[in-house]
Amino acid sequence: MFTGIIEETGIIRQIAKGEKSSVLTIEAKKVLEGTQIGDSIAVNGICLTVISLDSDTFCADVMAETMRRTNLESQVIGSKVNLERALTPLTRMGGHIVSGHIDGTGKIRSFVREDNAVWVTVEAEKSILKYIVEKGSIAIDGISLTVAYVDERCFKVSVIPHTGSQTTLLNKNVGESVNLECDVIAKYVEKLLGFHGKSSCEEEITEEMLIKYGFM
Repeated sequence: MFTGIIEETGIIRQIAKGEKSSVLTIEAKKVLEGTQIGDSIAVNGICLTVISLDSDTFCADVMAETMRRTNLESQVIGSKVNLERALTPLTRMGGHIVSGHIDGTGKIRSFVREDNAVWVTVEAEKSILKYIVEKGSIAIDGISLTVAYVDERCFKVSVIPHTGSQTTLLNKNVGESVNLECDVIAKYVEKLLGFHGKSSCEEEITEEMLIKYGFM
């Protein structure tokens, strides 16, 4: 489990590709402190298990399902990635609960500066957008952010200078793919209200609906 507060950015140093899977070697510093083989590290929001490490790199297996669900296929040697160690009982919960299990990917549509912040618009499939509500939380490449706008095609977040400087988000290009993990509460709400498995929901999942049923 993670918080979405990125600890540092690392660099992909090697990609050993199998038929459908990969092994990544990532250069890092801070996230290696106290880390042991078998520990979890979120790489661009993807929960990966450390299989080996040394003083300045760690390796992680990436299974076929992870390759299908995320943007790791587009990463190359030299790509920068957001890194966060799994939370501990003493970790400050500065973001929101992030599992590291990616729901899918979105595409960056625009960057618009407003004073000291930058508005980022991300286009996503309806299957993902249905779980996103205004003022709710979303993890983009593992970064915990607050949703400021959402419609049937896209959502927007506003990125403050600190988040911009400590992560890779503002260094991306328009059209580039990002990993998305929706707030898990929306999925539980859907399941508990009996929406799971139906072709469509009888009631749209909105902030008002969550309040109505006592989830907020």
